[in-house]
Amino acid sequence: MWTGTWVAERLGVELIGDEALPALLGLALRRNPKRAHLLVSSVLGKHVPQRPSVVYGSGLDLGRRVRALLGDEQAARAVVLGYAETATALGHAVADGLGLAPYLHSTRRPVAGVARAGGFEESHSHATSHLLLPEDPKLLAGDGPLVLVDDEFSTGNTVLNTVRALHERYPRDRYVVVALVDMRSAADLGRLDAFAAEIGARVDLISGAAGTVRLPEGVLEKGQALVAEHERAYEPGAGSVPGSSTASSRPAHVRVALDWPEGLPDGGRHGFTPDQRHRLETALPAMAGRITEALRVPATEAPRVPSAEAPRVPADQAQSALTAENRHGLSAGAQPGSAAEQRHGLSAGAQPGSAAEQRHGLSAGAQPGSSGGELSGGTAEEAHGSRSGPTVDGRPATPTPPPAGPRVLVLGFEELMYAPLRLGTALEGAGHDVRYSTTTRSPVLAVDDPGYAIRTRLVFPAHDDPADGPGERYAYNVAGAGFDAVVLVVDSTADTPALHAPDGLLAQLAAHIPRVVLAVVPSYTPTASPYVPYDATPEVTEATEAPERSSMLPEPLRGPAFSSYAPEEVGWLLQDLSDVELEAPTEEREEAIQSGGAHYAESLPVEYQPSDRYQELFHAALETSAARIARAVGTVTETVLAERERPGHRPVLVSLARAGTPVGVLMRRWAQARHGLDLPHYAVSIVRGRGIDANALRWLAAHHDPSDVVFVDGWTGKGAITRELADAIKEFEAAEGVTGFDPEIAVLADPGSCVRTYGTREDFLIPSACLNSTVSGLISRTVLRADLVGPNDFHGGKFYRELAGADVSDVFLDAVAARFDEVGEAVDADVKELLAADRTPTWEGWTAVERISEEYGIHDVNLVKPGVGETTRVLLRRVPWKILAKRGAEADLAHVRLLAEQRGVPVEEVDELPYSCVGLIHPQYTRGATGADGKAVVSQ
Repeated sequence: MWTGTWVAERLGVELIGDEALPALLGLALRRNPKRAHLLVSSVLGKHVPQRPSVVYGSGLDLGRRVRALLGDEQAARAVVLGYAETATALGHAVADGLGLAPYLHSTRRPVAGVARAGGFEESHSHATSHLLLPEDPKLLAGDGPLVLVDDEFSTGNTVLNTVRALHERYPRDRYVVVALVDMRSAADLGRLDAFAAEIGARVDLISGAAGTVRLPEGVLEKGQALVAEHERAYEPGAGSVPGSSTASSRPAHVRVALDWPEGLPDGGRHGFTPDQRHRLETALPAMAGRITEALRVPATEAPRVPSAEAPRVPADQAQSALTAENRHGLSAGAQPGSAAEQRHGLSAGAQPGSAAEQRHGLSAGAQPGSSGGELSGGTAEEAHGSRSGPTVDGRPATPTPPPAGPRVLVLGFEELMYAPLRLGTALEGAGHDVRYSTTTRSPVLAVDDPGYAIRTRLVFPAHDDPADGPGERYAYNVAGAGFDAVVLVVDSTADTPALHAPDGLLAQLAAHIPRVVLAVVPSYTPTASPYVPYDATPEVTEATEAPERSSMLPEPLRGPAFSSYAPEEVGWLLQDLSDVELEAPTEEREEAIQSGGAHYAESLPVEYQPSDRYQELFHAALETSAARIARAVGTVTETVLAERERPGHRPVLVSLARAGTPVGVLMRRWAQARHGLDLPHYAVSIVRGRGIDANALRWLAAHHDPSDVVFVDGWTGKGAITRELADAIKEFEAAEGVTGFDPEIAVLADPGSCVRTYGTREDFLIPSACLNSTVSGLISRTVLRADLVGPNDFHGGKFYRELAGADVSDVFLDAVAARFDEVGEAVDADVKELLAADRTPTWEGWTAVERISEEYGIHDVNLVKPGVGETTRVLLRRVPWKILAKRGAEADLAHVRLLAEQRGVPVEEVDELPYSCVGLIHPQYTRGATGADGKAVVSQ
C-alpha cells in the first residue's frame, strides 16, 4: 500500500508526476500553521528508517550527475551547500559524489565566538532561520559553482532566499540546485529561470524525480482539524505506541566514546574538505568495530550527569576496556542462567560463540561482518515496501538476502546526520542488518496505519540547550518497528543530563528497544573566524568586530521571491506567511476587534478587488497628482539628507510596512537620481498597541549604526503611530542597551502636524492610499499572532502572487519618478524654507480627532480615522459608519465618494476640518449592524 493513501483519502491530496514518486514519497500531517501536509521521503533516512547504503547512494548518484553536468574542471572549483536539518547528510553525500568539492551545511545552532558568513529564511519550515558558520570565511567567497542541496524543491523560496543573500555578497556565474524530488507547482516552474536572468547567472536543477502535490481548497484547515482529532488519541498516558507515552524510568544503555580523528569536524556545519573526507573514510572501520563491541555489552543504568566531553577510548584498547562478563553478554554480578543473562544474549550454560549466543546477538569473538541467526520483527521501511528499499529514481533495488544477527537502527541527532550515516554504511558493509534515521524538530502526527508514512512517534525534550529555547523533539518509526538494538549517535554538546533524564531520549528508546548504545563524538568548535559585516564588500575583510547581537535572525526577504519590487528597492524584515490562510470577512474581524476578542493584527481583511470604474479613478488621480507627490518626495528626502547625512555615514531608510514602503522606495530613487546615493532601504512592521518589531530593530542594530536609521511612513493621521514608535524605541533601548535610534518619522504628508520631517502638511490624495497590496508590492498588511510569530521571529506578511495581473506598484513608482526633474527647483525652494522654519509639531490633528469623537458620540479616538489615506483604509478594510468631507475638497475625494457609494456609507459635508476628510468606524458594531440609512452594512 502507498504510504500516502491515508492522507489522500481524507484530504483529497494528490501526488502527480513521475511513476517513481509513490516509491520515493509518502504523506503525513504535521502540526505546522503554514503547511498541513508533509512529504515523507523513503530514501532520505530522516523520518523513515532506511538502509544506510540506499540513503548514501542516493546522494552519491546525484553528486555524480552534478559532476557530469559541470565537467571535472568546474566540479573541482565547486562548493556544496546543504540545508539543515533534513538535508545535511544528503548534501554531504552529493559532495562525496562530486569528489573534490568542500562542503558546508546551514545550521540552527549558533556557536559563541564564531561569526556568520550568511543566513537565510525557509519560510514554510517549523524552524525558519538558517545560519552559515564556516570555519574558513573564504569558503563561500570563491567564484566557482555553488551547488545547493535540499531533499525537496517545492516553491523554490528557500533556494531563492539563499542565492540572493549570498549572491549580493559573493557573486558568481553558476549555481546548481539539487533535490531528491522536484515538487514545484506550475506557477513556480518559471521562477528559477526568471531569477537567473535577473541576477545574470546560470541556474541548473538536478532531481531524482519530479511531480507536484495537488492541494484542494481548505486543506490547511482540514488538515489541522485531523491533527487535532488524532493527537488526542495519542496524548501521553493513553498507552498508544504512536503517542510515545511511557518511557523507562531507568534509561539503561551502553555508552561509548568514539575514537574520532583529532581535529575532524563532527559534520558539515563548519565546513568539510576533501582531505577531511579521506581521513573519515580511513577511521570508519575502527569506529564501526567500537560500536560492534558496544552492542555486546549489557546495558546498565546511565550516569546521571555525564562529563562535558566524552572520554576517549582508543580502538586498540577497546577490548581490554570491557570486562570478561561484559564481553560474554553478562551484566556485573549476573549468574549463569539468570534472567539478566538470558536478556543479554546467553541461554543457561551457553558458551561464548555458541549458536544460542549468536541467535541473540554477536558472539564474543565475532568480528564485524560475522553472522548469526535472524531475529523476528521488521522496520517501518520494510512494512512499507521492499526490504532493500528504492533507489533515488524510485526503482526497487535488487533484493538481497537479509543479513543474519540482530536488526540494528543507527539513530542520528537532528543536524548530526552524516557521521551516523557513515557509521551505518560501515556497519552495513561489514554485513550487519542496519537501518538509519535521525531525530528531528519537526512535529508530525503519527497514525498506526500501513497507508500512512509516520507509524509511531517518540517524544522527548531537547537535550542540546538549543539557542531558540527548550521544546519537544521527535523520533519517528522507531518504536514498534522490531529493532533489536539502537545506536544513538550524538555529539558531546548534546550528551547532557536532559538526554539521560527519566523522560529523555535514552529512556524513550529503552522502553521500546531491548538494547541501547549511546555513541558520542566530540563536538567540534572551529577556531574563531574574523567577523565580516553584512554590508561589507564581497571581498572577505580582516575586520575583528564582535559578532552581531542575534545570530538567529534571517536576512531580509526580497523580490521576486517576496514582493513584486526589484530586490534592490527594499528588503522586508518580515517572515513569509504566504501559505497561511489569514483572511476573514470584514464584519467578522470588526466584531472580534471591538469585542476585545482579537487584535486587528491577528488576521487580514479580504483584499479589496477594485472595479473598472475605481481603477480608472486611480489612474486619473495618479496622472493629476504625480508631480505633486514627486515634489513632496523630493522635499522630505532632501530634508533628511540635510539633517542626517554626515562624513562616513549615510541614511538608512526604514519604512513602516506597508504604507511607508512605496514612499521609502521613492525616497531611495530620489537620492539615487539627484545625488548618486545608494541608500539601504528596509521595511519593518509596527502594530498599534504592540509596538515595533523588536527583532527587526535587533537586525538593524547588528548591521547598521542606529543613528543612521530614518523611519519612513506615508502620512500622519492623528499621530498614533508616531507615539507608538517613540514608546517602542524607548522600551527597546531600555531592554536591549542599544541606543541611537531616532523615533522621529519622515512622512510624505503631515496634515495632523505630528512630525518635524515631511514633504507637505497638506492633506491631499496620495494614489498609493487608494489600493491595498496591488500598489505596495503585492504585500499584505503585517501580521502579529502568537501561534505564527515566536519571540525570535520577525512579524509576518503575505505575498499575494495571485494578484500579479492587477499589480500597479511599479506603475505608481515610475509615474512619480518620471516627474523628479521637473520639480527640482520647487523642491530646492521648499527645503530652504523648511530648514529655516519652526517645524515643531502642534498636534492639531489629535485635537480635532478628540473633538470629533465627542461631537459624534463615539467616545473612542481609535474609531476616528482622519485624512484621505486613513479614510480610504476605513472604506477598504473596516466597517465604516459615515464619512466627513471638508467642503470644497472635491479634487482629492473622488475615489472616497465612489467607495462610500459602493458600501452604502453616507458622506457628510462639514466646515472647519483640518483634513480633507475623516472616516468614522461604526462605533458599536456587531454582526448585522446597519449604517446611518438603516441598511445593512455589506462588505465589498
